[in-house]
Amino acid sequence: MGIQTVSQALDYEGRGSPYGFKNRIINGAMVIDQRNAGASTTPAATYTLDRWLGIQAGAASKYSVQQNVGSVTPPNGFTKYAGITSLSAYAVTSADYYQLKQLIEGYNVADLNWGTTSASSITVSFWVRSSLNGSFGFVVAWGGTSANQRAYPVLYTISATNTWEYKTITIPGDTTMAGGGFETSNNTGIQIRFSLGGGTTNAGPSGAWAGTNYQTVVGDTSVVGTNGATFYITGVQLERGTQATAFDYRPYGTELALCQRYYEKSFSLGTKPIQNVGSTSGTLLASNYIGTASAIVASTGFMVSKRVVPTTITTYNPFAASAGWSRSGSGDFAASDYATGENSIGLRVDGATSTTSGNMSIHWSVEAEL
Repeated sequence: MGIQTVSQALDYEGRGSPYGFKNRIINGAMVIDQRNAGASTTPAATYTLDRWLGIQAGAASKYSVQQNVGSVTPPNGFTKYAGITSLSAYAVTSADYYQLKQLIEGYNVADLNWGTTSASSITVSFWVRSSLNGSFGFVVAWGGTSANQRAYPVLYTISATNTWEYKTITIPGDTTMAGGGFETSNNTGIQIRFSLGGGTTNAGPSGAWAGTNYQTVVGDTSVVGTNGATFYITGVQLERGTQATAFDYRPYGTELALCQRYYEKSFSLGTKPIQNVGSTSGTLLASNYIGTASAIVASTGFMVSKRVVPTTITTYNPFAASAGWSRSGSGDFAASDYATGENSIGLRVDGATSTTSGNMSIHWSVEAEL
C-alpha cells in the first residue's frame, strides 16, 4: 500500500481512451443523479447519486447525501461532488457502521485475477474535502457471501479542514482465494467503502488483506460523530496498477448509459421520480383506451440493457398520488408488471370497466442494482 501526492498523479501509457475502461468506477465524477435530481436524501441501505450506495447500519438518519450540497467550488476539472452532512452528534456503538460505497460488477474487474498468483494491484484516487481532519477509513472487499469476504482496510489522512485534497491509495492484489471465489460475471466483483464512522466489531487494522468482512478501519474519524460535519468527495477512480493517472473523463452520454445498466426511469433527467408530477412527457402510453373488464398491455424498450431482469419496478401516476395508470378525462387504474425483461418494460392495465375513452399514461423506474 502506498500514498501518493497530487504531483505523482501522472498520465502514462495506461491513460484512458475511447476504447478502454481505465476507471472501473462508474459516476466517479458524481455527475449523474437520476433518483434525486440534485435533492437531498437520507439513505438507509439505498442508492443516492447513481451507483453510490449509502449505508446506515445502526441508528437511522445520521447523515444525508446531496449532489453539490453547500455549493462549494469543486476541484479544478470537476463540476459535481457527493456531499455528505452529519445530522447529529452520534456516538457509534460497537456493531454500527456508516459508509458510502460502490459495488463493481465482476465483468468490469475480471482482469484483476484476485485469488490467484497473478493478482493485480489497484490504485484508487479521489478528491475529498471535510470539515474534520485526521485519519479516515477506506475499505476494499471481495468474495462470495458476506461471511466469506476478504477485505483490505486502510487509513488515509485529511490534513486541512474545508480544503479539497487529492488522495491515492495503492492496494496489492490479493493472492489468497476468498470463499465463493472471485466473481467475473454480472454479480458483485469488488466493493469500495468510504467509512463515515463505525464501531469496533467491524473495524480492521490498516494496511493488510484479511479474511474478515471489515466495514471500517481501526482509528478512523467518525463523520457522524459531529453534528453538521461535512464530507465531500468527487473524482473517484479505481484503476489497475500501482500508479494513479489522470482522471478518466468519459462522455456524459457514455457515463449515463453505464448508470442506466443498473437504474433507469421514464422521467427526464432533471426530474425526481414522484407521484403526480403533472406531466406525461416520457410516460408509457396506451392510446385511446376504452376500458373493459379485460386487461390492456403497453411496453417500451429500455435505453440500455439491464444487468439482470429488474429486481424492482416502481410505477408513478402522472396526475394522482396513486401508483398506477392515469386516464385522461376519467379515472385512474392499477398497474401490474407484464413480461418485463432485461431489454424492455411491459405494464398492464387491470380491470378498467368504464367505457369512456382516453389516453392511459404511466411513469416508471426500474432497478437492477448489484
